[in-house]
Amino acid sequence: MATHHTKMLIIGSGPAGYSAAIYAARAMLEPIVVQGLQPGGQLTITTDVENYPGFRDVVQGPWLMEEMKAQAEHVGTRMMWDTIVSVDLENGPPYKAIGDSGDEYIGDTLVICTGAQAKWLGVPGEHELGGKGVSACATCDGFFYRGKKVAVIGGGNTAVEEALYLTNHSDDVTLIHRRDELRAEKILQDRLFKNPKISTLWNKTVESFQAGEDGALGHLVLKDTQTGETSTLEVDGAFVAIGHAPATGLFKGKLAMDAGGYLDVEPGTPKTALPGVFAAGDVTDHVYRQAVTAAGMGCMAALDGERYLAALEDEAAEPETEAAE
Repeated sequence: MATHHTKMLIIGSGPAGYSAAIYAARAMLEPIVVQGLQPGGQLTITTDVENYPGFRDVVQGPWLMEEMKAQAEHVGTRMMWDTIVSVDLENGPPYKAIGDSGDEYIGDTLVICTGAQAKWLGVPGEHELGGKGVSACATCDGFFYRGKKVAVIGGGNTAVEEALYLTNHSDDVTLIHRRDELRAEKILQDRLFKNPKISTLWNKTVESFQAGEDGALGHLVLKDTQTGETSTLEVDGAFVAIGHAPATGLFKGKLAMDAGGYLDVEPGTPKTALPGVFAAGDVTDHVYRQAVTAAGMGCMAALDGERYLAALEDEAAEPETEAAE
C-alpha cells in the first residue's frame, strides 16, 4: 500500500477525466488520474464516432480514448490502474480517496469524472447486437440510420426526445412503451403525437433483439403486457431510452445530488458546494451527455482548480507581504 499526493486528483477517465488531466498537467499541477473499472469511459464500447470535432473521417471510440490518454500522459499525467472504493470529503481539503488496491490518494483539489451508464433492458440479443443496430444514444448514432426504420423503447422524456430527434434521419420511427400512457412532459407528448413520422406501440415490452442475415439487428420480439401475445417488429435500429444511472454511489451523503443522482454544480461551472471539488462530464450532465461536452467540462474543471489553488497561494502570501512592509 502506498500514498500518492497530487495537486489535482481526478477520479474517472473518459473525455472529461482525460481533458481535465491534459489541462492540469500543462498547468504543472502534476495530476493523477485513477482510471476506474472502465478506463476511457463509455466511448470504449462505442465503435464509430462521427461527431467528435477534428476528425473528417469516422474514428473508433477506443482509439480516440487511447489518444486522449496518451496525450494526457505525454504532458505529465500519472495514470493509475485502480478503482476508488471510498472517499473522505469531510476533512478536506486536501481530500482523500482509497483505492481497491489499498493505496491512498490525496488531492489538494478533486475532479470527479466517474460518468454515467445507460440503463439497459437486460434481454437476449441486447448486448450481442450493441453497435450493430442496438444503441442507447440517438444523438450519437441516429445519423447511421438515415432513411431506415428505427424504434425507441421507453416512455419518459428521454424516449420521446430520442424519437423526435430520429425523425431528422428516418421517416419511420416507432415508439414502444410498456404502458398505455407516457410519463414524458405534456409538451413533448404533444410534439410526438403531432409528428407524422412517429407511430406508437402501447402495452408492449421487448423480449429480445434478433439478428438478421447480415448479423446486424433484424427485428424485435415484442410481448403484449395485457394479453401476453408475442409479435415481431422489423427494424434496422433500436434505441433503448429508459434512462441513465450516474456513477455517484461514492458520494451519497457527501455531495449534493439531484433527484436522478447526478451531482449538483453551480450553474455554468463544474464547481460543487465543497471548495476545491469539481464534477465534470456525464456524472453531472443528464441533458447533453456527449463526449465533446464532457471534454469541455473537464477543461473547465482543471482551469477552475488551477485558479482555486492560485487563490490559496495568494492568501497564504498576504501576511508575509504585510510583514515586509
